[in-house]
Amino acid sequence: MKSLHDCPDVARCLTHLDDLPALDPSRSSDVPIFPVYVVRDDRVNRRFELAVDESLRFLAEPGHDSMMERRYAERLAKHRLHQARFRGIVLRAYETRCAVCSLRHGRLLDAAHIIGDRAEGGEPVVPNGLSLCKIHHAAYDVHLLGISPDYEVRINPALLDETDGPMLRHGLQEMHGRPLVLPVRRGDRPDRERLATRWAEFGQAS
Repeated sequence: MKSLHDCPDVARCLTHLDDLPALDPSRSSDVPIFPVYVVRDDRVNRRFELAVDESLRFLAEPGHDSMMERRYAERLAKHRLHQARFRGIVLRAYETRCAVCSLRHGRLLDAAHIIGDRAEGGEPVVPNGLSLCKIHHAAYDVHLLGISPDYEVRINPALLDETDGPMLRHGLQEMHGRPLVLPVRRGDRPDRERLATRWAEFGQAS
């Protein structure tokens, strides 16, 4: 039986679960904990580090959870899987850069919904997404930054009149009137109708 430590490529081996030892249901100590994520692969010492999903924080005792706890954990896990996939396809479409400022550091980028995933039209598809750095994602969510249906970045007038440090000046105020960075494929570009809906909300907040 192979061990995961014997695999030269941990991420690849994780897709071949048949090679891993099976759980013995007759043993009370064998309690499956999932989902988990590989966060570090130490090939020199032939070790890897796993992180359990945040949903497990809400379980009083994994393996003896209530039906309500199970349903909550399952819903949260599905949400995280959806978010991971959505982020992947959006960042790929935008070539891993912020659509507002062109920042290319992937760890600082998010996939922002134009229409929220709980609203009509909020499907997890690229035309409903924007690749945004974290400050512009946060500003977009609270309507301090808006994007017009003509793909132009606008900053809330209240922010334009403020005087603060360089982050406000360079990170937000100087983005006002800037054209949005668009995906190469036309089919991946932000849907104008969705942008118009969100633009109206920005106008009301301004």
